[in-house]
Amino acid sequence: MNPLLRVDGLSVGRGDRVLLTDFALSLDAGVLLHLRGRNGAGKTSLLEVLAGLRAPLRGQVVRPEAGLHWLGHKNGLNGDLSLIENLQYWCALQQCSAAPIVTSLERLGLARLRYRAARTLSAGQKRRAALARLLVAPRPLWLLDEPLAALDVAGLDDVGCMFDQHLQQGGAVIVTSHQPLPLADGRMRTMELS
Repeated sequence: MNPLLRVDGLSVGRGDRVLLTDFALSLDAGVLLHLRGRNGAGKTSLLEVLAGLRAPLRGQVVRPEAGLHWLGHKNGLNGDLSLIENLQYWCALQQCSAAPIVTSLERLGLARLRYRAARTLSAGQKRRAALARLLVAPRPLWLLDEPLAALDVAGLDDVGCMFDQHLQQGGAVIVTSHQPLPLADGRMRTMELS
């Protein structure tokens, strides 16, 4: 079986700093990779390169043909739009069906808030709304930068269930987090960036 993501000889920089050199990675379906490391170690920069948002200094990244999901530090919500409008707009940009939006919001405990302006929501509710995109349009690879920020216990449980289902369906996840992940079994690998 071919890996979902393959990285060879990757060097990553930010500004005039080189953060990673000769980085290699092969990520198979059904695996969650927890990237850890101190602040400034290059976790976010690496994810941005893997997502194709930033060019590497050198090296090669082979991404899945079926695409990937990127979720960064910012939730990417327009505060003046309702949750449902934000997701409809995102679906239009992605050229995907908006049909799963309500189901995705229900799964993350946001269905009753779907018509509220995003600016009126708590930080945790906004984070859940951003995570709903992962459920609206299935993609095999999820690249998630601090997805647990601002989530309560129920939110952490929801993310753990999302991880579990995605891996069972043959997906893979790379996630940065300074806190323990809500999936602690043999499908999780940990990589420390120094």
